[in-house]
Amino acid sequence: MIHIIAGGKKHMGEYYWLIEDYRKKCRKPFDFDFTFLEAEKLDVWLAEWKFPKDAFVIIADERGREITSPQLSQLFQEEFNYSREVYIVIGGPFGVTQDARDHANFIWSFGKLVFPHMLARLIVSEQIYRASEIARGSHYHHE
Repeated sequence: MIHIIAGGKKHMGEYYWLIEDYRKKCRKPFDFDFTFLEAEKLDVWLAEWKFPKDAFVIIADERGREITSPQLSQLFQEEFNYSREVYIVIGGPFGVTQDARDHANFIWSFGKLVFPHMLARLIVSEQIYRASEIARGSHYHHE
């Protein structure tokens, strides 16, 4: 399972139905859920590093590494092969601390652009769905 921890408000506005559509389409082990934490609470969560010991933690951050959708699918599959749960952190309005980035297993950049949190949640949701479709060999993703 993939757990998305998102900083900011729970409200997903007009993106809600799109995100829900991707969430419903995903099957184990690519199924995902959201936990919403106010920015200050997320900072505390990350400072205390409240993840399970064997979790694979990805932080979405523009200073991270850009990867392709097939590479993301492969990354997820490798972690699932080790029975590790994957956590994806979308920071609050000011991102996450350097300490949190240092603790993460992977820093994922969507590119040089910075996106609003609601759109970042949609991007993550779609990329998880795309990764699942790549893993099962469907024609959703093509190169």
